[in-house]
Amino acid sequence: MDLKFRVFGRVSRPVSEVFEAVADPDSLSAYFTTGGAKGRLQTGATVTWDFADFPGAFPVEVVEVTENERIVLRWGSNEAGADARQTEVTIQFTDTGDGRTLVEISEHGWTESQAGLDASYGNCMGWSQMLCALKMWVEHRINARDGMYV
Repeated sequence: MDLKFRVFGRVSRPVSEVFEAVADPDSLSAYFTTGGAKGRLQTGATVTWDFADFPGAFPVEVVEVTENERIVLRWGSNEAGADARQTEVTIQFTDTGDGRTLVEISEHGWTESQAGLDASYGNCMGWSQMLCALKMWVEHRINARDGMYV
C-alpha cells in the first residue's frame, strides 16, 4: 500500500496570480500559514511555515520550482512515533483556458502504518483547506482560516 493522495480545485484567476499567491510568503501568510511564512518558494531554498493551530515554525525544503507550473516541497511527515521521515508535496498549476487555474496538490511518502495513515489523512484535510482558503483569498481577499481553528 502506497499512502498518497491528490486534491484539486479551480481558482477563477490567471495562473501567474494563483502561483504568486502560493510562492510569495507574505501572500501565503495572509490566508494559509496563519503563524507566518518566511522565505520565498524557490528551488533549493529552505523556508519556514508556522500555523496558529499547529504552533511552532517548521522547515519546508523547496525541491523544485517551475514558475507558473509547479512547486515541489519536502517536509516532516508528522507521524506519531516515526523517525525523521519526510513526505513530498507537488503543487501543479494549469491554465484551464477560460481564465481559471486548476491547482492540484499531491503528497506521498508516509510509512505504511496506522500512524502514517493518520498523518496522511490530516495532511489531506489541510491541503483541501488550503485550496479553499487560496480560492477565497485570490478571488475575494477573504481569509477563510482566520479564527477557524483557534
